[in-house]
Amino acid sequence: MAVRIRHTGRYREIAMALMRHGFGYMVEELGLFQLLSMPRRWVKHESPETKTLGERIRLVLEDLGPTFVKLGQLASTRSDLLPDSIIQELVKLQDQVPPFPSEAARSILAEELDMPVEEIFERFDDIPVAAASIGQVHLGRLKSGEEVAVKIQRPGALQTITRDLGILRNLMVLAEKRWEWARRYQMVRLVEEFSKSLLAEMDYSREGRNTEKIALQFQNDAHIFIPQIHWQYTSSRVMTMEYVEGVTLSQSEQLEESGFDLQLIAKRFVNAMLHQMFIEGFFHADPHPGNLLVRKDGSLAFLDFGMVGRLSEDMKHHLSELIIALMRKNTDSMVRAILRLGLLPEDNDMDSLRKDLGILRDEYYDIPFSEIGIGKALNDLFGVAQRHAIVMPPDLTLLGKALLTMEGVIQKLDPSLSIIDMAEPFGRKLARERFSARRLRGKLLGGAASLAEALLDIPAQTRQLSALISKGKLKVEISVPEMESLMRKLDQISNRLSFSIVLLAFSIIMVGLIIGSSMNRQSSILWHFPVIAIGFGVAFLMVVWLLYSIFKSGKF
Repeated sequence: MAVRIRHTGRYREIAMALMRHGFGYMVEELGLFQLLSMPRRWVKHESPETKTLGERIRLVLEDLGPTFVKLGQLASTRSDLLPDSIIQELVKLQDQVPPFPSEAARSILAEELDMPVEEIFERFDDIPVAAASIGQVHLGRLKSGEEVAVKIQRPGALQTITRDLGILRNLMVLAEKRWEWARRYQMVRLVEEFSKSLLAEMDYSREGRNTEKIALQFQNDAHIFIPQIHWQYTSSRVMTMEYVEGVTLSQSEQLEESGFDLQLIAKRFVNAMLHQMFIEGFFHADPHPGNLLVRKDGSLAFLDFGMVGRLSEDMKHHLSELIIALMRKNTDSMVRAILRLGLLPEDNDMDSLRKDLGILRDEYYDIPFSEIGIGKALNDLFGVAQRHAIVMPPDLTLLGKALLTMEGVIQKLDPSLSIIDMAEPFGRKLARERFSARRLRGKLLGGAASLAEALLDIPAQTRQLSALISKGKLKVEISVPEMESLMRKLDQISNRLSFSIVLLAFSIIMVGLIIGSSMNRQSSILWHFPVIAIGFGVAFLMVVWLLYSIFKSGKF
């Protein structure tokens, strides 16, 4: 509660923004009127329902400033959680804000690098070339003569974002207590996930490490360029990197006028992205045209590695299974792949999930394989997952967003290029790796090591169990849903099986006696007793008794 009292003004700003754009009912149900001592009559300030839900959400985020804009941009990558109508509005969020004064930029540089700006730079441009909510970029030249771009974090940005994230988490805790939909989508967990991503983006030294990791992937590829990080002039709030000169991919006309082959550039871009995703498992998650430059020598430069995605070996293989299943129109395989990739709620309706995936499969039925957009197909699958509350791993949704962005870039450079055709060699390589002797040996050794560890833990676990039992602290609860129904079914099965066995035995006995007596042409009288007649009578009475017992129990 102390945090709420300390930031009452910010809570009030959030409440006012919600009411201004038609969400006054949320302010009322969250109890913010009592908390902030606000008059209830203010709720009538809600805007008329002339805008869509997505538009109103976007306007609220824009009113609340940088933290909420960045969160909205992160949320726009989660097509597995949000409907398309809201995603389309969130992607419109702009991160352009006025630059902060150059005096503040120089002060932060001196504080972070522990030396005056004049001792580091031969030239430092006070006017930034780009400004955003988190920071801005200045150009300069080091004393050693290298041209550099310097990213400097906005003053107070970390404190502001940390405060807003704490407030948002508090509000989501209230929301989960009051609304079923908030609990269903685990809004607190979602805010914590977005908070982690946003705070990671605030650490420029982390971005520098991401840049170097991607650079290692292409150290032997002359067609892909990753700028060098100057670590002696880099910290969590300042990043100094090699300046890259070139033409952005958004300037396709200028690229053509400069004599560049747009088809070749498109192929290099797609190959680089697919290599990062499906081979390395570590990829640039925001490859929009502004983050891609074509240099004078024709090489393609990647910039801004604040947002990256990671795919484990298992995720890569399950993803390939999912895409292959969609292309082969195999609904069951699609279900299995989605379940392996996501978290399925306990009460999920599997029949409904199969039905929705079948509908999606039919949408792609008559489309040639080479014309299918892999990004769109993946995001369509995430849309189905969203409707069934299947929570996909964040990195997987980042992958879908990156693929969709990549397809948009390629559409302007070379519309005839088929990404799915270019992805085929990577798919084959993944398949070979999955069943390679090295990977199987690694899995076998890993499994053996895990088994050995488990066996070594048995004595300690046994002692713990014995101690719990001796202290009377061991509590065992066994709960089997619909136990009565299950036992009834088992009774029915066992009774029917017994009935069938008796009938079979009866038939075998009778047939054997009849055939035996016919072949020997003898009467069926043994020791003056009619064996067949007596046997038939006994067996008949047994069958009648069994039938009577089963029908009487009501479990036939």
